Amino acid sequence: MKYVVFLIGPVIAAFATMLVPVTAQAQERARLTGLADVSFGLVTSLSDTSLSQSVCAFTSSRIDRYSVIAAGGGAGNAFVLESGTSQLAYDVLWADAPGVTSGTSLIPGAATPGFVSTVKQQTCNSGPPTSASLTIRLRDQVLQNARAGSYSGVLSITIAPE
Repeated sequence: MKYVVFLIGPVIAAFATMLVPVTAQAQERARLTGLADVSFGLVTSLSDTSLSQSVCAFTSSRIDRYSVIAAGGGAGNAFVLESGTSQLAYDVLWADAPGVTSGTSLIPGAATPGFVSTVKQQTCNSGPPTSASLTIRLRDQVLQNARAGSYSGVLSITIAPE
């Protein structure tokens, strides 16, 4: 503590000043942009069928790493498409490079760590326009046992800095 004393005429005024250190830290952030609806259209093949899209995965993490959490619309976050009471299971794969049609299989509702972001802008508006790939795969055994119908579902993708 530091004391400052002023003499003002016959009165002495004392003021106490305490120096308090001030610090601030920015919270790490992650942002995913460029996701689009996935539409397989009419599937006539009975072999594995997949669709991929390149997206922008940004993190402000000091080590440029992030984890991915995927949650489907089925029970327990299962990756399923539904048509009435019929279901088609699907796989979700993630790669930390654009233009990839394979990747790491994600587990419904679980964080999968270790992906690296190469972008420095939140919306990839400077540098590479995309930095990661999302692939949705319908397996041949699922397609071979599928009932005819129009199937739909929901997939939620979340990324978090590490």
